Amino acid sequence: MRIALAQINTTVGDFAGNVARILAASRGVDADLVLLPELAICGYMPRDLLLEPSFLDACERALGEIARAPGPPLLLGTVMRAKGPGKPLLNVAVLVRGGKSEIAAEKRLLPTYDVFDERRYFRPGAMRPPATIAGKRVGVTICEDMWTGDLYEEDPVADLARAGANVIVNLSASPYEQGKPARRRTLVAEHAARHKVPFAFCNLVGANDQLIFDGNSFVIDAKGALTAHAKGFAEETVVDGGAGPADDVKDALVLGIRDYLRKTGFEKAILGMSGGVDSSLVACLAAEALGPANVTGVGMPGPFNAPYSLTDAQELARRTGIRFLTVPITRAYDLLREEMRGGFGGRPEDVTEENLQARLRGTILMSLANKWGALVLVPSNKSEFAMGYCTMYGDMVGALAPISDLYKRQVYELARRYPAIPERVLTRAPSAELRRDQTDQDTLPPYDVLDAILHAHVEERLRPDEIVARGFDPEVVRRVLRTVSAMEFKRQQAAPVLKVTAKAFGWGGRRFPIVERFRGGA
Repeated sequence: MRIALAQINTTVGDFAGNVARILAASRGVDADLVLLPELAICGYMPRDLLLEPSFLDACERALGEIARAPGPPLLLGTVMRAKGPGKPLLNVAVLVRGGKSEIAAEKRLLPTYDVFDERRYFRPGAMRPPATIAGKRVGVTICEDMWTGDLYEEDPVADLARAGANVIVNLSASPYEQGKPARRRTLVAEHAARHKVPFAFCNLVGANDQLIFDGNSFVIDAKGALTAHAKGFAEETVVDGGAGPADDVKDALVLGIRDYLRKTGFEKAILGMSGGVDSSLVACLAAEALGPANVTGVGMPGPFNAPYSLTDAQELARRTGIRFLTVPITRAYDLLREEMRGGFGGRPEDVTEENLQARLRGTILMSLANKWGALVLVPSNKSEFAMGYCTMYGDMVGALAPISDLYKRQVYELARRYPAIPERVLTRAPSAELRRDQTDQDTLPPYDVLDAILHAHVEERLRPDEIVARGFDPEVVRRVLRTVSAMEFKRQQAAPVLKVTAKAFGWGGRRFPIVERFRGGA
């Protein structure tokens, strides 16, 4: 049986565009079956659009249009209304052939962890027997149905194997995180070898909001060996062979930036460029994602910036080919500080005056973005984001935070892959440059220590005593964990974060209350 893997880049609610992609990906394909992603018709994840009757009507019309089009048999994902008590919707895989469509599978396992909240919308589906396609009994699963383990008592893959499936397929919208493509292949290889059936996996590609989908669709034979593999982070239809596995956080972030702007109707991006590693990396990613002509860096030197901060930013802009503007803030800062003197009531200067600089820069970036119809990119990293080492309505302003799920050490690792970034950017001590001779380590622990503590707390969910047992200073651990909890109010007002790790902040998987007294258990 020849199965084609058609990983397409859908947009939530773009029914005309999604239908066109489905038909284009399957047109002229020499295969017995074309496999497409989960919820391919409406895009993943529609969230509360699923509660709109007109959205569901559009799903039905789009399915009818696909069924009427000539071509090979298709298995694709969509949403359908359910009858009887319980949630009103089903997440289904539909078999389209001969001008007709029929449900081939209902998603049985509905995830409610990390970024998922599918029980808000769907009811768990019932098992359906394998579908007969090209003389084979094809067992159909949808995304989570293959991720059986401690979370579920049911095993849809085993049920289909027992029901006589000759081959098993999975329609997925499986979000990317580092290491996940390899975990998928290992999981499917185990299923295939255990049940002695070939297994085809077709994943969504592209980015919607904060989630990035990497594609990396594949086929595993009955012995657990890889026989076909589609590209990572690109649309492709594959029948045999393919490009091989790909797992690259750079490609994920480039795709995330490109799709966020394209799918929200924008072409141009603006970011403040301080001559630091974070903004330098975001500038390089944006130039790769959007083309240099569509990216503008803005240098905004103030009273405490070292001269080389501006020259390094200008040199990076020259090397990448992006546009660069210089808008000094010293005069505006001095004037605003003078105008605020009465309101400050003679109190000594402190972090307030530091933040005035950041907020002036935020105002400049947003004004330029408004004037040119562009979006502002936020260059905060995960270490700063966790500790609230950023200024609300200042360097936090913007539409998208591309690297806020990368710890500082990961930022440096990725930045070293871009030759355009001047060497001094990679070797100088990190600094916000909001006061004289300031460095990040005046406020934060050294980044190698901070990142290790944060990873243990956020990703591994270790208790404070377990983190201390790894050799960290107990007081430093307490301070870090308390600060992470205390800064939740900032993160919940921040720009969307592109998720690339197992546990991102915000909607990307880590959801904590603002008002709480637990303070990380420290």
